[in-house]
Amino acid sequence: KMTSEQASGGDGTSVPVEDARRDVEEHRRSEPGYRDNGPPRKMKLSKFDSQSLRNAWQTQEEQQAAEATVQKMAAAFSTILQCVGDPNPDREGLQRTPLRAARALCFFTKGYEEDIHSVVDEGIFDENHDEMVVVRDIEMFSLCEHHLVPFYGRVSVGYLPSGKVLGLSKVARIVEVYSRRLQVQERLTKTIAEAILEAIRPTGVGVVVEATHMCMTMRGVSKPQNKTITSSMLGVFRDDPRTREEFLSLIR
Repeated sequence: KMTSEQASGGDGTSVPVEDARRDVEEHRRSEPGYRDNGPPRKMKLSKFDSQSLRNAWQTQEEQQAAEATVQKMAAAFSTILQCVGDPNPDREGLQRTPLRAARALCFFTKGYEEDIHSVVDEGIFDENHDEMVVVRDIEMFSLCEHHLVPFYGRVSVGYLPSGKVLGLSKVARIVEVYSRRLQVQERLTKTIAEAILEAIRPTGVGVVVEATHMCMTMRGVSKPQNKTITSSMLGVFRDDPRTREEFLSLIR
């Protein structure tokens, strides 16, 4: 069995796990638009959603700034509705639609307000367990950054611990944080894997996402039955075919 400090290379050699982690971090930082895992959106706009109104803002100034931003978004939605060409844009059903749409978009993108470190910090535990941990079929909803329409599906995550394990609910929380941002499925898959690698430093991580994209089912080629599958394999999940196959067999 491999030690916690080595991963099997594709040619049978051992590769230090720290090198794999360093390669991941260098790759992330070299990507266009790289940001760390802190919350990119400082303003708590998602609290305007009906599910979040019970949460108070920390200061009145914060609430006023958020209200002004949401009103600005609502004005933009109002312009869009005017341009759509509906023959009766002033009817009752559309009167509050711009504000509702603005608040909904704030909730759909609430992942921009969340700090991944605060999400997982209290869910990391020292545990002498070195067998695979798999959480499969986590429901996921996100917005395609190309068309601003939803894509949704399921995420399966596996990792080989190296002295630390992650609370099971925290795996789902990581998926939620990154899926509630404007995304492409390929980047979402890789970001989830990298977040787990950074959080608990396992010997390897595997993530598989299977999703339906409304931009393909409602428009364009209009193929409602298709699904897109993406994967990200890091550490021993990439380098050891046996580990990778074990993970894939467990999530089938």
